Amino acid sequence: MTAASYKKKPLKTGTGKKRKKPKKRSRKKKAVKMNLAAIISISAAILILILITLYLGNREINKALPETLGYEESGTAIPKGNYKYGIDISHHNNQDINWSDITIMTDRKGNTVKSLKKAKDIYPVSFVIMKATEGMTMKDKKFEKWWEDAGKAGIKRGAYHFFRSSKNPGLQARLFIRTVGPLDANDLPPILDLETIHRGCSNRTLNSRALKWLEYVGNHYKRKPIVYTSTYFAMNVLDKDITGRYPIWISDFRGKEPEINDWYIWQFTDKAVVYGIQGPVDLDVMKNNY
Repeated sequence: MTAASYKKKPLKTGTGKKRKKPKKRSRKKKAVKMNLAAIISISAAILILILITLYLGNREINKALPETLGYEESGTAIPKGNYKYGIDISHHNNQDINWSDITIMTDRKGNTVKSLKKAKDIYPVSFVIMKATEGMTMKDKKFEKWWEDAGKAGIKRGAYHFFRSSKNPGLQARLFIRTVGPLDANDLPPILDLETIHRGCSNRTLNSRALKWLEYVGNHYKRKPIVYTSTYFAMNVLDKDITGRYPIWISDFRGKEPEINDWYIWQFTDKAVVYGIQGPVDLDVMKNNY
């Protein structure tokens, strides 16, 4: 094709028919759809708020239940035998205690429970032992109130001192006596907690200082103190002057009766649950002949 004969073809601009104009949506329909979307969004937000409120409310209720009924809580099984059952506590059990309600309940498997619906057997709390002092200056912040409350509830009470082998035993003994005050006839004898040796102290030093505390406090109360200790400590650290002369409160969580002969009290778990107390509790048995 030559340049002279070349002609541009005209561009088509239409088909000759008139193009229909798009229909305009009515403002009314737009407003309805926008209002409907807003209503759905607001309703969804309200529903979410309601669900969150219910969830938080139920969580608060569930947190409060252990203090009262304690549904769904269970703990270690208790040993069967001719025993009295008791608890031991300190400021680490930082919840309030309903002294008139505390009860030990077990299910069909023998595990401690708080649910009245699950309880098969019920045992009274015959005694409670609480921390009074530690070292030469420390007083347990819960002791004074709990000591008074347990007395009013008519529960046999016991007070113990956590021994610091590096500290003066006489000053430790005097702190205990000042804090506890006089013991009633129904109270347990004073108790010395021996479970640690501090840096710089030998077994010999620990035994010598512990004996001074035991003699000092025993003479003051005219009652032979109880010694709390573990099976290992009793067999490998403490002298016969202590284990052979003083009643032993033994700590042994192995699920069978301690190897120590003639123990007085046995702390068998720190994972029991007790009706009237929130959270896990140390649980003990005492032979009925004491």
